[in-house]
Amino acid sequence: MSETKELRLPSRIESVDEAALEAAKFAEHSGFDADFISAIDLAVRESVANAVKHGNKFDEAKEVEITFAGSAEGFEVSVRDFGPGFAPDEIPDPTNPANLLKASGRGILFMRSFMDEVEWFNHDGGGMVVKMLKKQ
Repeated sequence: MSETKELRLPSRIESVDEAALEAAKFAEHSGFDADFISAIDLAVRESVANAVKHGNKFDEAKEVEITFAGSAEGFEVSVRDFGPGFAPDEIPDPTNPANLLKASGRGILFMRSFMDEVEWFNHDGGGMVVKMLKKQ
């Protein structure tokens, strides 16, 4: 049996905490343990912050759409912004010595570290979607 929850939040930094809180409540209700929820929390924070800041450029007229789904496979998160999109492969590697002191560029690395599967794609209706899965 799969459960889902959908959120539509404004493009402001406060939405990061709100999304993380809702993810934790949903994951706890779905029976996931504290370590599992901690990983989800960090990935949700990073992906929503990226959607607000880089995707929607803090434009509060644009929302961030977030979906949580719990299933036998694990916990799935989908975050959509309404920005122009980007190519994840073109983001500089933050582990490269030339990039170690840069203030940005670690979000994708964090999401890939905390989740088992992470993929990005352009949404047919515009914007970018990051879909993540944490297997149980």
